[in-house]
Amino acid sequence: MTTESIIRMEAVNKWYGEFQVLTGIDLSVRQGERIVICGPSGSGKSTLIRCINRLETVQKGRIVVDGIDLTAGGKNVDAVRAEVGMVFQQFNLFPHLTILENCTLAPMRSRGMTKAQAEEVAMKYLTRVRIPEQAKKYPSQLSGGQQQRVAIARALCMSPKIMLFDEPTSALDPEMVKEVLDTMIGLAEDGMTMLCVTHEMGFARSVADRVIFMADGKIVEQAPPQEFFGNPKDERTRQFLGQILSSHQAH
Repeated sequence: MTTESIIRMEAVNKWYGEFQVLTGIDLSVRQGERIVICGPSGSGKSTLIRCINRLETVQKGRIVVDGIDLTAGGKNVDAVRAEVGMVFQQFNLFPHLTILENCTLAPMRSRGMTKAQAEEVAMKYLTRVRIPEQAKKYPSQLSGGQQQRVAIARALCMSPKIMLFDEPTSALDPEMVKEVLDTMIGLAEDGMTMLCVTHEMGFARSVADRVIFMADGKIVEQAPPQEFFGNPKDERTRQFLGQILSSHQAH
């Protein structure tokens, strides 16, 4: 991990109409750092990471990604999006394209690869997420866990410097969660800069360099996992962790 910040958010504020969804967010992410963002529903977690590739615009503050000022808009947005991969809760695969075609589309359009080059890259990443044999199938023929792994492979085909995950396992059946988390753990071991919004606290403990807790649109607490889970400072963090623990014990 380097000391250079690859993402900087400075005094970021965002409203939906009257409702302020992000308040005074300051966040600096080093290259290669793995961050898990957690917090109750409606705390602004997904909005925060969606601002990093300008899926959401902010009204105040500055966001700089890999030296490019996103808040300046225009061409900067495209430049940042080319470097930032995003995996959503719903897999967002094109149903009418095969798995291979889903993975080759963006590299051919945005990176100017030939079909053969793009297919080679796609097969490399489908192998990386352990589903090369599904390349000729359509999304509807795959399980949810497999589709999410395709979505990860598709993002990787653009050789992003940063990967954003927005609750990537929350739409999956419990038995499929592990295969997706294992894929993400593999990426983390490769040194990918990752920001992941998730309730999977086991993943946070084993993979994150830093866990961030959000509530009411603010970053309430952030610490390395040992400290975060072992000695949370804020009452809201303690309550949240208590709820997650008791819901896991109930299952």
